[in-house]
Amino acid sequence: MSATAAKEKPVAQLKPDEAKEELARLAKEIAAHDQAYYEQDDPSVSDAEYDGLRKRNAAIEARFPDMVRKDSPSKRVGAKAAEKFAKVTHARSMLSLDNAFEDADVRDFDARVRRFLKLDAAEKLELVAEPKIDGLSISLRYEDGKFVQGATRGDGEVGEDVTANLRTLDDVPPLLKGRKVPAVLEVRGEVYMPRADFAKMNEARAAAGEPVFANPRNAAAGGLRQLDPAITATRPLRFFGYASGETSEALADTHWEFLARLRGFGFPVNPLARLCANVEEVLAFYHEVEARRDALPYEIDGVVYKVNRYDWQQRLGMVSRAPRWATAHKFAAQQARTRLNDIWISVGRTGTLTPVAELEPVNVGGVTVSRATLHNEDEIARKDARVGDLVVVQRAGDVIPQIVEVVLAERPKGAKAFVFPDKCPVCGSHAVRVEGEAARRCTGGLICKAQA
Repeated sequence: MSATAAKEKPVAQLKPDEAKEELARLAKEIAAHDQAYYEQDDPSVSDAEYDGLRKRNAAIEARFPDMVRKDSPSKRVGAKAAEKFAKVTHARSMLSLDNAFEDADVRDFDARVRRFLKLDAAEKLELVAEPKIDGLSISLRYEDGKFVQGATRGDGEVGEDVTANLRTLDDVPPLLKGRKVPAVLEVRGEVYMPRADFAKMNEARAAAGEPVFANPRNAAAGGLRQLDPAITATRPLRFFGYASGETSEALADTHWEFLARLRGFGFPVNPLARLCANVEEVLAFYHEVEARRDALPYEIDGVVYKVNRYDWQQRLGMVSRAPRWATAHKFAAQQARTRLNDIWISVGRTGTLTPVAELEPVNVGGVTVSRATLHNEDEIARKDARVGDLVVVQRAGDVIPQIVEVVLAERPKGAKAFVFPDKCPVCGSHAVRVEGEAARRCTGGLICKAQA
């Protein structure tokens, strides 16, 4: 069977040799996407597509546990720290979270926790529900109440030292408030960019002839990962605290109490966070937030649920790259139909040529969408997207919108297939594609303004 055939085959029908081949493909593909997202702040696929790859990898590993690879995505968090920054080894690993996509997945999570803790149906299992901010995960270290170091998550074990940049954020207190300040306190949270500020910044960049950012998450990550803190200071970055790393003493018995301590120390904590008595209350919270997400001043891509009691969190521990006591309930992609008016090529800072669809403006989940990514030339060919087509557009995880499919029944007569360029539209250098890679890249290097 070909690699393509194995790729499209349901997990339940895979033979051992096909499963091995698929796990190798997924490990390579997910690693490439991780590098684009975490190191280059330039996601190559939507959140929904990425989650789908991870779900398929997990399903194959569950069916063939003896085939789990050493480089499996299930064993990895994020990506390695970039070489341009000093490295910071986290005193405690910065974990990722398992995902839930349906209400049934959340009920399964609740049931698994109860089984592990041996709780009967009558015993209360409180969960804290917090909006999942679409930003950049950060760890802030305080010693004797003074901010001494800040780092990105990196691969979960080693991150990038961005202390000087974090000092420019008003939401990061240089000194902790209150009298009972621990000798060591590591606060984890998310750096993000508010929607209104993101829109203003992109308008200013466009007016100045500078490339605009695809979404607030990219803008926040790019703003924080600058070598010059003065540039970071010009970016409208904010911070929400939601977890702890290393601490010299216990701060609370529950997560809800810990969030209150964070506020007391001077950290912003998401005001929508809610203490829920049971799984039905967290699901009600999820659907409440989902209904109002487009009116929030910041981007979110789901809701995180955490077991409230810390003694239970400790008993539950973790498995692979994620804790057993928490899960992220992701939002479904939002879709709409519109007309594809044009296709043009964007050149990223790594030289990657990305086809962008110019769309008839359409409202998708409360946001007017006029552009969407087509990812690469293989994706254009697979979808057979042509200028003039009626297309289905979706916003998945609030990454730049993507074209899901072409409505072939509505294709206008004479619509021509798109021919992908073999030269960079910015500098005219040859654009080459290395065998085995999906991207075509400009060879111009620093003579290309897009890369410089």
